Amino acid sequence: MKGNGVTGNANPLRRVGALFDGARDWWERAKTWQRYLVYLAAIVFALILPAPWIGSFMSPGADWTTVLIYPIGTYILLAVGLNVVVGQAGLLDLGFVAFFAIGGYTLAYFATEHGWSYWPTVVFGIFLAAVSGVILGAPTLRLRGDYLAIVTLGFGEIIRITANNTDEIGGARGIPNIPHPTDMPSIGIEFGVLPAPYYYLMVIAIVLVIIFSVRLQKSRVGRAWAAIREDEDAAELMGVPTFKFKLLAFAIGAMIGGLAGGIYAGKAVFIEPNTFPFILSATILAAVVLGGAGNLPGVMLGAFVIAWLPERFREVDWLKTALGKDPAEYRILLFGGVLVLMMALRPEGLLPSRRRKAELHEGTGGMGTMGAEVAGPDTDVSTTEAAK
Repeated sequence: MKGNGVTGNANPLRRVGALFDGARDWWERAKTWQRYLVYLAAIVFALILPAPWIGSFMSPGADWTTVLIYPIGTYILLAVGLNVVVGQAGLLDLGFVAFFAIGGYTLAYFATEHGWSYWPTVVFGIFLAAVSGVILGAPTLRLRGDYLAIVTLGFGEIIRITANNTDEIGGARGIPNIPHPTDMPSIGIEFGVLPAPYYYLMVIAIVLVIIFSVRLQKSRVGRAWAAIREDEDAAELMGVPTFKFKLLAFAIGAMIGGLAGGIYAGKAVFIEPNTFPFILSATILAAVVLGGAGNLPGVMLGAFVIAWLPERFREVDWLKTALGKDPAEYRILLFGGVLVLMMALRPEGLLPSRRRKAELHEGTGGMGTMGAEVAGPDTDVSTTEAAK
């Protein structure tokens, strides 16, 4: 806005956003060999990320490898799964933590009560989470916008309350002594002797899920989801079976949530109902929106930022001096303020896809059936009102 003397170039957040947009545009134009160099660099970076010299800066107040597994790795995996539902299909899901809980409880119950091996139990948890996604979606996906959000929120609370009141799965006491992953001698992997084994297991899971998600996004399924997100009625008139594809999005997102739950339960060794609160669903949704819904690198960046920043400022000397108290008491408040400011000044997210950014500037929320018009920082409100 030039009227108040603040130009786009004078806004630091705009400059940072311009850098992100430039990186996205370069990636879209990059040649194949350039992309493979970036993939190789990312793999090398992931391998050395748990190094102590990195952890001394990234997480001075906590064990860096543990932080990489939870919350960072878990949040990224959950955000990639929720991005399928929210970012690609445009369905607002406020109960995604339910599938995370189903995956975790499946492993905990069958491994401790029936002695099942870790790996097949995780696969079974993924299957049960997918079935739960279909059970939730079949009667509710004819709803849209706020109504769908309320139903999914209720489903997440139903799963938590059911776990809290079912003694067979531990009730409020939870389930302790969850076994770690077993070795796989058939392919020469001894899980227990690997350095930071859960971190590398999480990295492998994230890579597999990314490959799967990218393949879907570029397929006929991904194009159908994009059509549904932008205008469900128009997509249906053009012959897209919208209900079937929305149900598929719910099932695939639930599978990824179940995978994250199985990995987390094996690492945590103990779970209980309060491990899966509603606020976790809201946090993962915030990560998707902050990073740029629909754009996989942006979603991962948003999840990393939301998971890492509170841990980074857990122990900071200058904050202790400025606040006079332990900064851990204020870090969520400060982070929430930064998040609100970010959404006010750059609603499309840190690293949005070109399509989502265009949707926002055209006046739609980029969430399809949510249908709300969003005024960006350069949008004339009177023009938006006139369009209504």
